[in-house]
Amino acid sequence: MSDAPGANKLQARTRSILGPVASRLWTIDTVGYERLPADGPAILCPNHISFLDSAFLMLTVPRNISFVGKAEYMDSWKTKFLFPALGMIPIDRSGGSKSQAALDAAEQVLCRGELFGIFPEGTRSRDGTLYKGRTGAARLAMKIGCPIFPVGIVGTDIIQPCDAKVPKLRKQCTITIGRPIRPQRYAGRGSDHLAWRSMMDEVMFEIREMTGQTYRDVYAGQADTETPEPSKVANVTDESDTTGERSLVGVG
Repeated sequence: MSDAPGANKLQARTRSILGPVASRLWTIDTVGYERLPADGPAILCPNHISFLDSAFLMLTVPRNISFVGKAEYMDSWKTKFLFPALGMIPIDRSGGSKSQAALDAAEQVLCRGELFGIFPEGTRSRDGTLYKGRTGAARLAMKIGCPIFPVGIVGTDIIQPCDAKVPKLRKQCTITIGRPIRPQRYAGRGSDHLAWRSMMDEVMFEIREMTGQTYRDVYAGQADTETPEPSKVANVTDESDTTGERSLVGVG
């Protein structure tokens, strides 16, 4: 087995075996999957409402995808070897330099021309609210020059709520792949941090449009005094964009 971080042949074999099984146990509706490139690097940014989110994405996306997962999974014998073998890249969620190793591993995955998935909220939403996205995905996208695909997931929290140990059978969920957000739109738009922030605000806006979740402009787990929505958004089509994708130039 390769020592390179990320997904390998085991994930592909698992998908071919468990994908049909999952489709019998649950109804997993997939929308917009034709938008994903057949090859080359891309980042998928889903909302996070259930433990099953990454598993269902792995089983339905037609290419291998490596995912960031919390480092605590490495403390259990049940997941220590299995999850990394299936493409999980452990991340220390305390942030700063402690999370850099995961981003470095993700960069290797993207440089190999593969798919990488990361939950921009950083953790599962226990109340169903969509929280502010962290900028790691935008930093990677701009460094590699690859698109980010917002992903909207609905219904997995009914199949397996945050505190449930086992999923409920015969339930339905929907996974929607949104239009790609390309880093070239944000080149030269002020400081790096401002560009990263603006790109992630667009990602979160698109996720909200797909899921219908209430948006809170604070990071998950942080206290806030108000709950503004990203309403001050200018829908402007970039003249150089021939695909008709929206360009959001400001979020209030």
